[in-house]
Amino acid sequence: MKSMTHSGTNIGLRRFSKLTCFSTLFLIFAGGMVTSTGSGLAVPDWPLSYGTLFPPMVGGIFYEHGHRMVAALVGLLVLCLTIWLSVAEKRGWVRTLGFWALAVAIVQGVLGGLTVLFFLPTPISVSHAVLAQTFFIFTILIAYSQSKERELAEKSARDVNPRILKLSLLFSILVYVQLIWGATMRHMGPGLFLFLIHLLGATVIAAVLCWLNIVFLKSDKKESRILSTLFHLDLLTLAQLLLGISTVLTRKSAVITSVHVMTGAVVLGLSVVLVLRIAPVSFLETKRVLST
Repeated sequence: MKSMTHSGTNIGLRRFSKLTCFSTLFLIFAGGMVTSTGSGLAVPDWPLSYGTLFPPMVGGIFYEHGHRMVAALVGLLVLCLTIWLSVAEKRGWVRTLGFWALAVAIVQGVLGGLTVLFFLPTPISVSHAVLAQTFFIFTILIAYSQSKERELAEKSARDVNPRILKLSLLFSILVYVQLIWGATMRHMGPGLFLFLIHLLGATVIAAVLCWLNIVFLKSDKKESRILSTLFHLDLLTLAQLLLGISTVLTRKSAVITSVHVMTGAVVLGLSVVLVLRIAPVSFLETKRVLST
């Protein structure tokens, strides 16, 4: 059949998983705009908006209700994706990823509602922001599981450099923690201590990335796909640092701050892709490599 690849992967499912992944990134930007413009309570009720499905899109309502609309669209996409995976996907772990993504999306929606009903409590607001990044990771894992690259990796054994894999995992974890701290800082308000910790985190992340580059360039095997991913990760991390500086200089411009949030998510996502491209196909093999 033309809609299937040689290994049976559905091309439509592959494209739909990518659509869901990229739409999640836009959702993170929309959520960032809500916080950056202070529109979190522009709509005081939930799940309706002023008792309607579509209130007048004026002032902060545009950002808050717009965010809800994008979230509803992403929720619908992930629901369709989960159903599609449960029907068409033969690999149990991929179907499980779909159900986990759907569960996280539901929890994320509830947390979003609670932030409004309880007047933006910091723990719930931070959890809402962090879970958005976690959900994004799930969509990346699902999209990668449907990729042609994954198909080829399943058919070819390759050596893995344990040091590069460990550094890549460390980088991903550091970026994730940095995003958690950034969300905490945004929702707790300005503070020199919070800012200095965030600045320290950015410095550590940049240092680890430099270390990763050096180790990779000194390695015997330099796969073009990994090299390209690392190069783009370098550029995005540099852009993220410049956006962070711009956020301070512009006194937290709503657009620049939101782009800063979204770019942080892109850096996290690309770091996950880097790990996936470096790591062996088998989880057991991954454990063996990491233990060496």
